[in-house]
Formats: sequence, structure tokens, C-alpha cells
Amino acid sequence: MDVETRLYSLSQVGGQCVMVLEEINGPRLLPVWIGLYEGGAIGMALSGQQFPRPLSHALFMGIMRELKGNLKSVTITELKDATFFAEICLVQDGREIKIDARPSDSVALAVRANCPILVREDVFKACPELLKPISEEEVDEFKKKLDHMTPEDFFKDLKKKGEEEGKAE
Repeated sequence: MDVETRLYSLSQVGGQCVMVLEEINGPRLLPVWIGLYEGGAIGMALSGQQFPRPLSHALFMGIMRELKGNLKSVTITELKDATFFAEICLVQDGREIKIDARPSDSVALAVRANCPILVREDVFKACPELLKPISEEEVDEFKKKLDHMTPEDFFKDLKKKGEEEGKAE
């Protein structure tokens, strides 16, 4: 089952960016570490920045338009060996085409196309539970936690969760 999400936050943490997706009809958050350039591409799209010549994501969108295709959705499909996987779903002439992609590129395209960002339920279940903050104090605490959290910290918790589930079986 796919869960609809939206971009909750995008912040620079050291030499990387963390993109946090929030479950629209639920309490969960999913942090995904991405590169600075990829974070910059998403940030440019969110702020409406355009360049005189198309950069990669704008080029892709232009090609798709010329080929009479639409970006239907993007999906974070899997978490394997501390790496997130995604796919983009295009529609051309009534035919759905799914293409393997990085989550950062997928979200960069989704914000340009204003299409749904989906996350497979299995991906949420595989990650340590991170819930949306409710109060302003919780928002501040969450931001502080993200500022100091590294991908290694997140995936260490993921490994610990997997070991605990293995003992329970």
C-alpha cells in the first residue's frame, strides 16, 4: 500500500541535506538524507527559481512535455542497506511507465509537476517511528534533533529495530 506524503522540511545538516516527508493523513515523518546539490534542486523548485537555460530536472520536465507525457506520481519504494529507492510514474498516451530513480530526483520532479509523493507502507514500517510534532516546543525539539542526527544515527536505530523484531519472532 502506498501512503501519500508531502515535503515537511528540507534542511542542510553538515555536508548533506535532510528531506523530511510527512504522511498527509497520519502522524508519521520520514527523513531521507540527500546531497547538497539535490537539496538545492528541490529548494530552487520550491522557491520558483528558474534559470535562463534548463538544469537537469527542468530539462526532464521539458522533454516529457514535448513527448506529451505527464508525471503522475513519485514513490519511495524501498529501503535496502541504508539506501532509499524510488520510482517515477509517467503517463504517455494512456500508458503508465515506471522508471527507477533516486528519491531526491523524484521529489525534485514532483515539486515541479505538483504531483503526489507516495511512500510504500513497508518503508515506513522499516524505519524507526518518527511522529509529527504537535506543539511549538515539539517542533523546536524535532529541529534540534534533526540538526544533530546523522544518517548513521538513523540507520543505527533502524538496525537496532530490526534486531529487536528478529528476537520477537
